[in-house]
Amino acid sequence: MKEFRNLVSSEDFSCEELLELMELGAEIYSNPEKFSEKCRGKILASLFFEPSTRTRLSFEAAMLRLGGSCITVPDPKVSSATKGESLQDTIRTVGCYSDIIAMRHPHEGSAELAKEVTLVPFINAGDGGHQHPTQTLTDLLTISQYKKSLENMTIGLCGDLKFGRTVHSLVKTLSKFKGNKFIFISPVELVIPEYIKMYLNDRNVEFIEVRTIEEVMDKLDILYMTRVQRERFFNEADYVRLKDTYILDNKKMKTAKDDMIILHPLPRVNEIATEVDSDHRAKYFNQVKFGMIIRMALILKLLEVK
Repeated sequence: MKEFRNLVSSEDFSCEELLELMELGAEIYSNPEKFSEKCRGKILASLFFEPSTRTRLSFEAAMLRLGGSCITVPDPKVSSATKGESLQDTIRTVGCYSDIIAMRHPHEGSAELAKEVTLVPFINAGDGGHQHPTQTLTDLLTISQYKKSLENMTIGLCGDLKFGRTVHSLVKTLSKFKGNKFIFISPVELVIPEYIKMYLNDRNVEFIEVRTIEEVMDKLDILYMTRVQRERFFNEADYVRLKDTYILDNKKMKTAKDDMIILHPLPRVNEIATEVDSDHRAKYFNQVKFGMIIRMALILKLLEVK
């Protein structure tokens, strides 16, 4: 049986492979027509067991723009999982119909289970609060396009750092590149997990924790905003109390560097005021476009399309 690569964790690719992906993404962005037939005859299976708009549509748009096709389950409630079929059997079955699988699942560790049995290249499109590696690739491509490097930056991450899988993946990945420093901005209840801090300490990566954006805004090269995620809370009262802790507005932006960029994995609730959208440093909607582009690059890499 032919061996193939999967993407389950943001750590599955080396720095060299990540930079190669960034180069391919930049080439696709500059000349998309060149790639419009590269996956003709290939099928992407899109398995989303959790609500998603951007990630799901960007995967499907990526495959379609490469000339391939998509199959999907429109609603997890009508899948065989409701009959008691195991995730492993679902993955084996879907692999018989497709050339590559992208899956989002609410349970942490589900992607690792899927990887063990998949018959075709497998992409983790998010597993619970654990990993979201293709969002990390999106972030890296956006950063590399606007900052022209993935090194020697001060990155502020703000909001829900406890449950934010995009934050966890991005921090671990950017820490591989030399000279990067992190500033974690969150309420006490949503601080970055201890295992991330241990990961950084083990690699002698510099970081600090603060409670307000204002005290560090002038130091940042990147500000990565996140929403407080209602779906990760067991207690509605805790969510209501914390959801408006950080709201980025024009007043807070006054002390920011002129070349700082603002990123957000979206969806936005109210943590970035709409008045900031017109600021030249706001790149979160550009980030959406780069999400589709980097998924095109990833599909090409995993399918080994030349």
